[in-house]
Amino acid sequence: MQKEEKKMQKEVVDAVTMKRALTRITYEIIERNKGVQDIVILGIKTRGVYLANRLAERLKQLEGYDVPVGELDVTMYRDDLEKNGSTNTTTPVELPFSVKDKHVLLVDDVLYTGRTIRAALDAVMDFGRPKKISLAVLVDRGHRELPIRADYIGKNIPSAQAEEIIVEMEERDGQDRILIVKD
Repeated sequence: MQKEEKKMQKEVVDAVTMKRALTRITYEIIERNKGVQDIVILGIKTRGVYLANRLAERLKQLEGYDVPVGELDVTMYRDDLEKNGSTNTTTPVELPFSVKDKHVLLVDDVLYTGRTIRAALDAVMDFGRPKKISLAVLVDRGHRELPIRADYIGKNIPSAQAEEIIVEMEERDGQDRILIVKD
């Protein structure tokens, strides 16, 4: 009989706080870019896509402009597939719009080592040369392995490397919250 591992989890962000963080990011995007007409949003699968859609919805409410939103699966661009025991079985990335001469806003749930974002940058560049690329993340937890930083951050949540940050979203998990999980 295997010993069952017990993990301690603590909710660090609730649904209301998450909504406030996304609203703050939305206002920052508008202010720094003096509008949103030149922006396209790419959500990094999986939860980054939900966040991207929420940001686009809020931008439309505030600016009255439909910002194009696409999904970015960076699996085939990752440099750690073999380390994680993954095999490259994903389909190539397809974007519903051109990134050429656009301001691309990458959106992800958690920024950790920076490797996912590096892969996303490689994927975007395969589709043309954007005018600018920015990064919005719900959580920055530190521990970077690459020189990557977010332009828009919902919450800075310092954590130990042994801890895990779990982002739950209504669209996938039935509720909005952020947890820290410890062994």
